[in-house]
Amino acid sequence: MTQVSETESPTEAEPTGLVWGEVTDETIADAATMMGVELRRDRQRWVSQANYDAIQHFVEGLCDRNPLYRDREYGKNSHYGTLIAPPTFLYAVDTTVIAPKMPGVQWIYAGVYWTFYDVVKLDEWFHVKAMCERQEEKTGSLAKRWVLQTGHVWYYRDSDNALVAEAVPQHARTPRGKALRRENTNKYAGWKPWEYTADEVAAIEKHILETKPRGAEPRYWESVNIGDELRPVVKGPLTTNDMCAWYAGAMGVRPYGGAMDDSYHYRTRHDDYIISEHGTKDSPGRGHLQPNTGQDVGMGGAYDIGTQRAAWCSILATDWMGDSGFLHKFHATLKRSNMLGDTTYWRGKVVDKRVVEGYHLVELETYAENQRGWRLCDGGATVILPSEKHGDVKLPIPRDLVPEITAP
Repeated sequence: MTQVSETESPTEAEPTGLVWGEVTDETIADAATMMGVELRRDRQRWVSQANYDAIQHFVEGLCDRNPLYRDREYGKNSHYGTLIAPPTFLYAVDTTVIAPKMPGVQWIYAGVYWTFYDVVKLDEWFHVKAMCERQEEKTGSLAKRWVLQTGHVWYYRDSDNALVAEAVPQHARTPRGKALRRENTNKYAGWKPWEYTADEVAAIEKHILETKPRGAEPRYWESVNIGDELRPVVKGPLTTNDMCAWYAGAMGVRPYGGAMDDSYHYRTRHDDYIISEHGTKDSPGRGHLQPNTGQDVGMGGAYDIGTQRAAWCSILATDWMGDSGFLHKFHATLKRSNMLGDTTYWRGKVVDKRVVEGYHLVELETYAENQRGWRLCDGGATVILPSEKHGDVKLPIPRDLVPEITAP
């Protein structure tokens, strides 16, 4: 049998007749046929129920040490009366990966806009609806021609069909392999692994070990001032264990077609793979763990999982607001990848506060950078806090409380 190397375009294996791994007029037009179509989500669902084990596996992958999500007794004694899941647990119900068509073209998580209306309580069941709403042709430093696809996911609680959250994700679709190298672009030129000093390692460890969520002590809206800074959330240096933990808790390898026999069946319907150095079809996600493949998709080496990095932004807000606060919205636009071995620092500050229909809102401006000083993400959040004068946050949050945050 003829082997196709990693540097060739396996058009002979392409059942759609489209060029594999390239962004062309034809592949863009083919993907456009999926706009507004409700999508099947079995490959994007890891769990359907927020049972105890599912929540624990997720918080380990997220590494959120809040006892509200880990300790049953603590949860029972909270004002929720039960253990709850972190808001981004819904990534495990649906990954928010929406990148239809374009065979062999890389998909990169470019950002997400989350809106939450209620907490996820222990043992609740969920179902979703999802579609790709639009796509736009772009150009930039990663590729001369690429496509940005914007999706929408709605998360419903099974018991009453109530909308608990919605997410608007964005994915960059970029050339892969030989098609990318022909463009002679290299956003990550000059990248090399960081060599930490002993003092740098000690400072990271000290910050992480001293980090604690606010917990049961309420943070009242009246006590918050514009300009207040949040204590940074530090994650890293990033290891393959960290990424495997996220896979185990949030998604498995289902978005890549599954493992072993499942992956062969998947590829009969979706030409989404990478040709390995051994001539075999392999997971398109292996660039997260293997430097050579990371280079082949234009990342310079092994790189992080975008959903995990975006979810760390939520910890910045939930640690700050305390058990009585509610994370209503947050968004993260991913600007550069967090490379294997690098450290991410999520930072934020209060930029506004107001009262809307009796709800006491605080607006946060957030961003992430690494130890190199690279800006990795821009973001923001809307937090609802209890009031000393008017009491606790009332759930669920009305859907039209704040103008909908949508991707630009």
